[in-house]
Amino acid sequence: MRYLYSSLFYLVIPFILLRLLWRSIKAPAYRHRWRERFALYNKSYPQDVIWFHAVSVGESEALFPLVKQIQKQQPNLNILITTTTPTGSARVKAVMQDTVIHVYLPYDIPDAINRFMRCFKPKLAVIMETEIWPNLFMACGKRGIPLYIINARLSEKSARGYQKIPSLVGSALAQVSLVATQTEEDAKRFISIGANTDKVQVLGNIKFDIKVPQDTIGQGLEIKNDLFVSRFVWLIASTHKDEESIFLAVYQELKKKIPELLLVIVPRHPERFTEVRRLCEQQQLAVVLRTSKAKISEKTDVYLADTLGELKMLYVSADVAFVGGSMVPSGGHNILEAAAVGVPVMFGPYMSNFKDIAQGVLVANAALQCQDKEDLIINLLILYNKSSYRITLAENAKAFVLQNQGATDKICKILSLTMVE
Repeated sequence: MRYLYSSLFYLVIPFILLRLLWRSIKAPAYRHRWRERFALYNKSYPQDVIWFHAVSVGESEALFPLVKQIQKQQPNLNILITTTTPTGSARVKAVMQDTVIHVYLPYDIPDAINRFMRCFKPKLAVIMETEIWPNLFMACGKRGIPLYIINARLSEKSARGYQKIPSLVGSALAQVSLVATQTEEDAKRFISIGANTDKVQVLGNIKFDIKVPQDTIGQGLEIKNDLFVSRFVWLIASTHKDEESIFLAVYQELKKKIPELLLVIVPRHPERFTEVRRLCEQQQLAVVLRTSKAKISEKTDVYLADTLGELKMLYVSADVAFVGGSMVPSGGHNILEAAAVGVPVMFGPYMSNFKDIAQGVLVANAALQCQDKEDLIINLLILYNKSSYRITLAENAKAFVLQNQGATDKICKILSLTMVE
């Protein structure tokens, strides 16, 4: 089965490259460093690395505290972090700088995987969340490289998909030393697709172990007290296509009742910055770009954060935050960063990627879920008029985050034992 999989992968490579080229029209970074995706390197790298893989920004942000903790314990390790997306790559470089090695993960074809393995000779492989690559996993097994899937999660839909190819997935999971899942449900799903029961443990979600640096909080408060002074700031984070139009329409309604309202929009993908700006201007809204460094006035409607890596800081500057990807069927995004900084949190009906977290904060009265435009208007007006309720939501959210912390320490201990062996 794996040979058929590899053959099909080789056949679709031209289409994958065309897709990269297509995506590079709006995001030029997709056509840069393409050789890394085939493990074709133009320089030598350190070997015997401890290797971590995080697909994109969200996984990378969750991974950083764990990597830093390991670096603190064993400062002489050569650590490699791979990502798949340019935005994930940018975060690794910005946060970890030259303390780690970084390249893109190669495509899951045998020759690329073998070149990758020969180049870096990993001593330990750690994969974040849901990535199951048959050739990569088999290469680790053949070379005796301990392989861990950490912060593992698996949706019902993904589990059903994997169950259709049991021999391929089962043989890949047989190479895994441990699947450290976020929840009991995730553990059951991994077992249902072929993971060995003895190699699956529920260790919790490392995304709860978020640490917001004090200087980030200070910078956010400075923005709030200087740039956003006298404005009621509603931050819409990680928005997707067709989502901004919903909030712009809601803003027009709310502005009639909240004259000092300011909408801060942080698009999820940088290639959409220009698109979102045009959308605002088409609706005759006054827009200020963060990169312009211009002051906002009482006539400013939208502050567009056309930057990367500043979301935590901007959360601090907001009065209320809505976490996007949840008003359209994109699965939602991580609400814990907003909760951790103490801003009241809202999100939409589509939270399949963060189902357990969404349910948890609602039970804890730590966030508000909005089903449609009417809900958005009603809930924002409630939060605007009741400062005590904003405080209650924010305090409950911070408590919810604290109560669920500890997964990073558990995983770090397990990995540290492996690295000592």
